[in-house]
Amino acid sequence: MIDYEYLKLVWWLLVVVLLIGFAIMDGHDMGVGALLPFVGRNDDERRVVLNTVGPHWEGNQVWFITAGGAIFAAWPVVYATAFSGFYFALMAVLWAMFFRPVGFEYRSKVPDARWRSAWDWGLFVGGAVPSLVFGVAIGNVITGVPFHFEDSMMPVYTGSFWGLFTPFSLVCGVASLSMLLFHGANYLQLRTEEAIAERARKASFVTGAVVLLVFTVGGVMVAGMSGYAITSPVEPGAAVSPVGKTVIQQAGAWMGNYQKHPLNWIFVVLGYAGVLLALLASFIRRPGVAFVGSALACAGIILTAGSAIFPFVLPSSSHPGHSLTVWDCVSSQRTLNIMFWVALVMTPIVVTYTSWAYRVMRGKITVAAIQAQPKALY
Repeated sequence: MIDYEYLKLVWWLLVVVLLIGFAIMDGHDMGVGALLPFVGRNDDERRVVLNTVGPHWEGNQVWFITAGGAIFAAWPVVYATAFSGFYFALMAVLWAMFFRPVGFEYRSKVPDARWRSAWDWGLFVGGAVPSLVFGVAIGNVITGVPFHFEDSMMPVYTGSFWGLFTPFSLVCGVASLSMLLFHGANYLQLRTEEAIAERARKASFVTGAVVLLVFTVGGVMVAGMSGYAITSPVEPGAAVSPVGKTVIQQAGAWMGNYQKHPLNWIFVVLGYAGVLLALLASFIRRPGVAFVGSALACAGIILTAGSAIFPFVLPSSSHPGHSLTVWDCVSSQRTLNIMFWVALVMTPIVVTYTSWAYRVMRGKITVAAIQAQPKALY
């Protein structure tokens, strides 16, 4: 059996990888859905946009489901505590995402302009709302969530729904939304042509500029805000209780990992470099490179946030000593070990069949193809 301390670190890395996979794969689906009413000017063009992601969006949901399942299984205390605090926000995500399967399946079933327009905006909601709320949630994780544990170890959230929407969390929400819109716009450049591709190209320039702006603003805000630091001596392999440590709030504490481990700045550079690469590639009309660039930007931005707060997973703003960390929020060694070997087998399978599906269904989706198969496509 793998050493417990290493398993805790491995599962932190695996959860981050799953979140990056979700942002890259399901993220461009949501970005395309949110751009649908704007890059498609008539019914045929909007059907083109839908069919760029039509064969893949259900498969890409695997990343979302697996990321949620991994957090539930590997970090059950985090799952329980986060759902207590973010309950209404996560329900908003769930209800917004209901528009996606129904919208894809039923939009083109009825040849009525009002029906189809309503589902177009439903798909916009299904893409934009989750993208925004996920960023708001990350912003709250970075600033700290007001919760504590009772003597029975039941988590108690003491905040409010509206308290989730702070200036910093809204900046993070805009960063998340613009990042996925940017990624979706680059994907549309790759899969469409002529007028639709040109509108996607313009959307890429706008959303890419917003990503650069809010990523910078967010970084400046993080550098000046109070973070969290563990002050009690902790042996990572021995700490098992979320309440068995001393944590203080310190101005600029989130920059500590960057001071101790300068290699973490690679993630920041990756975030900026990915956006700039995608913008340059869009400018010279290399959509494949643009898509790779925005994928790298997604990875860099997520890793920037994760490496800043490590080893914290869910800090508590009301009771800092009850904050959840990589060392004390995890499942048993046996659970982590079994899940590790399952992940080691299943993750390559998921990556392989996803790569195969995209390869088989590669190429441009055109208005002519939509008109030639009016009943066979979305």
